[in-house]
Amino acid sequence: MIKVLIVDDVPETRDHLTRLLGFEEAIDVAGTAASGEEAIQGAMQLRPDVVVMDINMPGMDGIAAAELISERLPSAAIIMMSVHGEAEHLQRAIRAGAREFLVKPFSSDEFATSIRRVYEREVGRRERLGVGASQTAGRPPEDIAADHQVIAVFSPKGGAGRTTVATNLAVALHRENDARVCVVDANLQFGDVGVLLNLNPKTRSVLDAVEGGEPDAELLNSVVINHSSGIRVLLAPPAPESADLVTPAYLRKLVDVLRINHEYVVVDLPATLNDHSLAVMDAADTILVLSALEITTIKNVRLFLEVADQLEYGRDKVRLIINRSDTALGIRINDVEASIRRPIDGSIVSDGRLAVLAVNRGVPFVVSHPESPLARDIVKLARSIAGKPAAVKHKPAKRSLFARR
Repeated sequence: MIKVLIVDDVPETRDHLTRLLGFEEAIDVAGTAASGEEAIQGAMQLRPDVVVMDINMPGMDGIAAAELISERLPSAAIIMMSVHGEAEHLQRAIRAGAREFLVKPFSSDEFATSIRRVYEREVGRRERLGVGASQTAGRPPEDIAADHQVIAVFSPKGGAGRTTVATNLAVALHRENDARVCVVDANLQFGDVGVLLNLNPKTRSVLDAVEGGEPDAELLNSVVINHSSGIRVLLAPPAPESADLVTPAYLRKLVDVLRINHEYVVVDLPATLNDHSLAVMDAADTILVLSALEITTIKNVRLFLEVADQLEYGRDKVRLIINRSDTALGIRINDVEASIRRPIDGSIVSDGRLAVLAVNRGVPFVVSHPESPLARDIVKLARSIAGKPAAVKHKPAKRSLFARR
C-alpha cells in the first residue's frame, strides 16, 4: 500500500484529490494538510511514501516545504501541483526535490499513475542502493549515512581535470541512480565548481555555513545551491583570504552531515595534500586519484600512494584514474602501472574541445553531450562507483602529516 499525504490550502481541492484516489486499491490517503507548515509536521508523523503538494500556498509555500521534507524525510517522493505549467514553476519544483509536476486540472488516471510512478522509482532507487524504500524512516542518522558514499576527487598535480571530473561525475551519479547528490568545492582558495556549473559564487558558500555555527542539516540546507541538473552544490568561499575560516575539523563535520541526506557526496579537493584534504580523505569511501600520461604527474601520484599507505588507506579505497588516456605522449598506461607498481582502475578519454566548451558554457558535458566518448567514460565511472558498497566505518588517519602546532 502506497501511503500518500495530500497538501493544498483549498479544502475542496483536498477533498477532490482524496476522492480521486478512493477507488485505487494500492493507494491510501494517510492524511491531508492545509499549509507548508502542516505538511512538514504531517510528513514527519505519518512517514508517507508520496507527498502531493500545491506550490502556491499562504505562509510557507510548497517549494519551501518540499525542500525541508526532502532533507528530513528523503524516502518520501514529492509531486508538486500548480495551475501554472510554465518552465519556471517546473524548474523551481525540481530544484526543491520534486520528482514530478502536475498541472491542474488532471484526471484520476493521471494522478494515480504519477503516484505509482514516483513510488516505484523510489523503491527502485533504494533497491539499487541496498536500502528498502521505507527503511530510512526512523533510522538513526549514522545508520543512514553508512549506506551513502563520499567520493573525494584528488590529483597531486594541477591541471589534471579534477573539477571537470568531479562536477560531471556528480551529475552522472544523479542521472544514473535518480539519487540525491551534493558536490562540495573543497578547493577553498581557488575553487572552480561554481564556474563550471554557471553559479554565482557570491550567492551562498561554505563561508555562510561557518558563520551559522556548527553544521547541521537545516544549516547546510540553507547554504547549498540547487543546480538545474538536479544536483546540489556547496561552493568554496568567494575570496581566497576567507579560506582559513574553514577549519579541517569543520570541513570533516560538514561532509559527515551532508552524507546523511545525500546518497553521494562528491568532494573536489585542491592539488595540495594538507589537513583539509586529509580530513575529507579520512571521511571518504573512495578517493579518485587522477593522473595523466605525463612524467611529473606520475611521480607525484607515486608519492601520494606512499602517503596513502602510511595512512592505511586500503587499495579498495584509493582508485587510480588516467585522464586524457588516449593522448599520444610517449607514455602508455602499462608504463604508469609499472612505475607505481599497481594496476590502473579506470581511464577517461581526451576531448579538450568539448571539455573547454562545457566550461565556457557552464553546462556539464554529460548533460550537453551525453553520447560523447568523454561523457560515456564518466558515466562508466559513475556506474562502477554506484556498484561499490559504501564503507560502514571511516577510520581516521593515525596522524596528520601537516598538523598545526
